[in-house]
Amino acid sequence: MSDARQRTRPAVIGDVAQLAGVSNQTVSRVLNEHPNVRPDTRDRVLDAIRRLNYRPNLMARGLVRQRSHLIGVVSFDTVLFGPASTLVGIGRATRDHGYGVTIVTPESADRSSIADAMSTIAGQAVAGVIMVFPSRAASATALVSLPEGVPLVSVEADADLVASVHIDQAAGARMAVEHLLYLGHETVWHVSGPGDRLDAQARVDGWRRTLESAGRVAPPVIPGDWGPESGYQAGLELAERPGVSAVFAANDHMALGLLRAFHERGIRVPEDISVIGFDDIPEAGYFIPPLTTVRPDHEEVGRRAVATLLSLVDGQRADSEWVVPTLIRRNSTAAPPS
Repeated sequence: MSDARQRTRPAVIGDVAQLAGVSNQTVSRVLNEHPNVRPDTRDRVLDAIRRLNYRPNLMARGLVRQRSHLIGVVSFDTVLFGPASTLVGIGRATRDHGYGVTIVTPESADRSSIADAMSTIAGQAVAGVIMVFPSRAASATALVSLPEGVPLVSVEADADLVASVHIDQAAGARMAVEHLLYLGHETVWHVSGPGDRLDAQARVDGWRRTLESAGRVAPPVIPGDWGPESGYQAGLELAERPGVSAVFAANDHMALGLLRAFHERGIRVPEDISVIGFDDIPEAGYFIPPLTTVRPDHEEVGRRAVATLLSLVDGQRADSEWVVPTLIRRNSTAAPPS
């Protein structure tokens, strides 16, 4: 049985020192990469850390080294697939770089809640902040609420004054529409996300511009709210409209609602109507039929956001980046009925 399993409490620095046969100060020097430690001593300390599953206090290390090893994240909608996947990428990247992460979620999108969240995160001695705010108003409030001098990176935010990492939402929408036009559809209807969301707006813009560039008429946008119920209601509405042969849903959950509504109305997918989504959630391949969709790499966005922030922490310049999605072809799209 390992030393860690035999313990009934988390290991502390004194436990490491005792097991390695050194002083607490020597353990601290190893943790802080001090050059004046003999290689064999360093190896003993690292072996003790491994055996005890010791987790150093990152904030304390930051104070010793005059640099915090904690990254702050302020994020909305942490239960939605996109933001949740971005947080996974952030968490993995911070661990890879030896940083901890603290996450604060505002109670609401109003100015006061956002300002409180930024104040809370700044008070935790973070090295920098990543904000995941796909809302124009929220982004602006966050920018003015963070103390001057704290490095800041935005994800999916309309923030020209700070380095940002984005999914190329418009490019993803273009892929979806071009795929359906290539199959022979005259036009493509769109079920959008919430109107105040920057990612939803960008998908609408990409959808509309692609149709216009192809000389096609863009139908009226049918508003949704990311949830399957709104997709279901949109599907019932579209089922009553003659001539609808292709629908682009702004996310996979709304596409699921579309599939349910069309099934209830006896409309076959893809024989009568083609449906394409956005996100490629893990369940998308198990829809009936398996869903053709656009896959944005949200985890990669999280990883790049951490890398960008750490560049700023090191005093380097960091430019905004765009992550291009990919089209995932499955069985929910086909040529229009003849």
